[in-house]
Amino acid sequence: MASRTGRWTRMLTGASLVVGGLSTGSVKGKVMALAGLVPLLAGAFDVCLFGPLFGLPLKGEAIRRKVGLIGEDSLLPHPPMPLTERPTLLH
Repeated sequence: MASRTGRWTRMLTGASLVVGGLSTGSVKGKVMALAGLVPLLAGAFDVCLFGPLFGLPLKGEAIRRKVGLIGEDSLLPHPPMPLTERPTLLH
């Protein structure tokens, strides 16, 4: 869920709940819209609320670092860097 795909999934699910809840115009719909704000904002601010349940940090960046997902910090993929501009690792 801390990956780029997981964040987009949470944000789209939350936005769907907000729009669907507000479109009903009922009290239950407003409650559903408020509940939809949780995954929407968690994905937007890169917070994984279920991380601590699995012994992982709360922040998505720390989770990605811990599990080795490098390069998925941004919500939008970056174009690949030319070979001449890529950083080299010195051992």
